[in-house]
Amino acid sequence: MAKLTIRGGDLDLVEYEFSPFDIGENIETLGIKPDKEPFPEKGTFIVTAPARIHLSVLDMNRFAPNRPGGGGIGFAIQLYTNAAVTCTDGEVSIEYDRVPVIRHFVEVFKKVTGYTGGFTIKITDHEKKHVGLGSTGSVLLAVGHAMNSAVGSPLDSDQIRLLIGNNYVEETCDGHIIHGFETGVGPAAATYGGMAVLGDELNLVCHHSFAADKNVYIIIPPTEAKAHGEDEFNVLMNRARELDYRDRELKAYLVLMDLIPALIRDDLKTLGEVISEIDFRGSKRAEVEHNSFEIYHYMSKLRGSGLEFVGMSSVGPSIAVITEKPETEMRKIAEKLGLEISIATKIDNEGLMIAKN
Repeated sequence: MAKLTIRGGDLDLVEYEFSPFDIGENIETLGIKPDKEPFPEKGTFIVTAPARIHLSVLDMNRFAPNRPGGGGIGFAIQLYTNAAVTCTDGEVSIEYDRVPVIRHFVEVFKKVTGYTGGFTIKITDHEKKHVGLGSTGSVLLAVGHAMNSAVGSPLDSDQIRLLIGNNYVEETCDGHIIHGFETGVGPAAATYGGMAVLGDELNLVCHHSFAADKNVYIIIPPTEAKAHGEDEFNVLMNRARELDYRDRELKAYLVLMDLIPALIRDDLKTLGEVISEIDFRGSKRAEVEHNSFEIYHYMSKLRGSGLEFVGMSSVGPSIAVITEKPETEMRKIAEKLGLEISIATKIDNEGLMIAKN
C-alpha cells in the first residue's frame, strides 16, 4: 500500500506505511495472564453493548495506527449492538458483514486465554456505520464479553477493553487487515455507561453517570466527506496533530478543571459549554472542518435555539444534542435549519449487559 505522511509540525514529518497482514498475526497479548483456565459453558451468551458518542481526542500526537491512546471524552447512548456466542468443538462461524475484523479478535482472545475450541458468533448492530457512533468498537466489545462469558470469564472488563484497543484493526478489500485508530473511549463508555474520560494508553481517568432524565438526539447533516480510510488518516494524522500541538494543554486543563467537576455534579449546561469550547480547539477543529464549516453553522444555530449540549461525534458528521426539550419541539428546531433527527434516544448509564439462553 502507499505510504502516507504524518506531519505534526515543522520538525515532525513521518512516513507511515500501512502494511496489510493476515488474520491472527501481530497480536498484542499485553502480557495478560488469566487467573483461571477457560472452560466451555453450555448455552448461548448474549451481550448487548451501547453505541458511543466520541466528543474529542485530547492529543492526536499521542496516538497512531499502531499506537492506541491520545486520551479522549465520550458517552454511551441507548442504541445497541448484540452479540450471541456459543462454544463449539473447534469451528469458528461468524454471521456479520465484517468477518476479518471479528475473526482477528477471536484469535486475540484465544491466544491470550489459551482457549482451543471454537465459537458460533451472531451479531446484529444498529447499522449506522462511519457516522461517528463507534459501531466497530461496540461490536468488538460485545463479542469479546460474549466469548469471555462462554468460557467461564477468565478475563475482566478492563483486560477486554485493553485487548480491543491494542489489537484494533480495519479490513482491506482483499480480506487482509491493517492497524486502525483507537483511543479507547468507545469501549470504556460502552462497558461502564455514562461519560468516560481517558488519558493516554487507554487509561480510564473518570467515568460517571449523567443526564439520566434528559433526551439525546442524533442529527446527521449532509456531507460528502469520508469518515474512514485514507481520508480519515489525513484528517487525524496531519492537520489534527498540528492543531493539537497548539491546544492540547488548554484542552487538558478544560477537562480536568471544568468538564470532570461538571460531570460529577451533573451540570449539563456547563458540560455543554466546555464541549463547545473544545469544538473550536485542536484536533476537534480539524475534524469539524473536514466535514465543512457548515457543521459549525449547524451547531451554532442549535445552541442558539436553547439546547444545553451540542457536540460533533468523532470525525463526524453526527451531531449529538442532549436537552430537556421533548422530541416534538426538537423536530421543529431541526426542521427550521433544514435538518432531520436520525435517532431519538437517551444516555445509557448502565453499560453493557450479559444474558444467557
